[in-house]
Amino acid sequence: MQKITGFICDESYFWHQTGNGALMLNAGGWIQEDAYAENPETKRRIKNLLDRSKFIKELEQLEPRYATRADIEKNHAPDYIERVKALSEGGGGDAGEHANVGPASYEIALLSAGGALTAVDAVMKEQVRNAYALTRPPGHHAKQTGGMGFCLFNNIAIAAKYAREIYGLKRILILDWDVHHGNGTESAFYADPDVLFISVHQENIFPKHRGAITYTGEGDGLGYNVNIELPAGTGNEGYDYTVEQVIEPIVNQFQPELILVSAGQDPSRFDPLGRMLVTAEGFYNMAAKVKALAEKHCNGKLVACHEGGYSTSYVPFCTLKVLEAFSGKRSQVEDPFDLGYHEGPVYQNQIEAIDKVKEIQRKYWNL
Repeated sequence: MQKITGFICDESYFWHQTGNGALMLNAGGWIQEDAYAENPETKRRIKNLLDRSKFIKELEQLEPRYATRADIEKNHAPDYIERVKALSEGGGGDAGEHANVGPASYEIALLSAGGALTAVDAVMKEQVRNAYALTRPPGHHAKQTGGMGFCLFNNIAIAAKYAREIYGLKRILILDWDVHHGNGTESAFYADPDVLFISVHQENIFPKHRGAITYTGEGDGLGYNVNIELPAGTGNEGYDYTVEQVIEPIVNQFQPELILVSAGQDPSRFDPLGRMLVTAEGFYNMAAKVKALAEKHCNGKLVACHEGGYSTSYVPFCTLKVLEAFSGKRSQVEDPFDLGYHEGPVYQNQIEAIDKVKEIQRKYWNL
């Protein structure tokens, strides 16, 4: 029996070394040496949980390929690609703003982007119905001319441009639920009407002064950029409300042929680089709603690429729940950090934030 969900991972993803530091800063000065926020352990623990729970058997494991230079150049300037390569061969350095490169990071980044392309191919060729690529390094902050925020090459943007070129798609949705704004992806498609970019993120957290709700695209792409800024402290109910009030109505009108997700599990309630309150089950609910949109509009064609998520203890459970929703199977694993969390109301500041988004987006969509 064919498995519904493909899963892409490679041991090499855990070998990308970002150095030692604290949170997003390098060690030195007053900062004592510690594990950098973006380190291999969180992603390795995701794979470990899938293996130990045996849920990996519910997934079709797919071998990632290396992205070619031409694949990367679909979204990045040649001189920037050369800079990453030179840093990697020279032992490491910063490829932009908090975008650390280590030995062999260039090749690993090619394999990470290639994992996204492997997922697209598997879904478009109907080998699986949907797919999740545990991509590392992540990508959604990477700009066309520089790295940023742990990201070297923009996996999701490269995947979208590849899908359009190879499969002739005219309407691609990119939904970014990472707690931080997907500035690199936004820049890649800001004037592009073929790609609807929706980013739901914590207001003004990172990058600073990016992701404002007034940024709606330009030229032919006007109206195809949707930023949803949510106040700190938004949890399951607020995210559900956001999907129902803004994301579902817009996606239903756009009618995508393929849905791509930048799946950052850093809106979780335990993340050190975010201040949101989403639980593992909240991620299940959000992923299930997105899967339903894919079933409705594009015969289930749905690809997720892993982005952020920095709680080594909690991100594995959140990611497992996303995979449960994608596959339509439940695992034996319950959220051990639930601690009696109960659904509450959608708070007034969250309603007001969504009302502001709707007011702006009504120029382009029926809301």
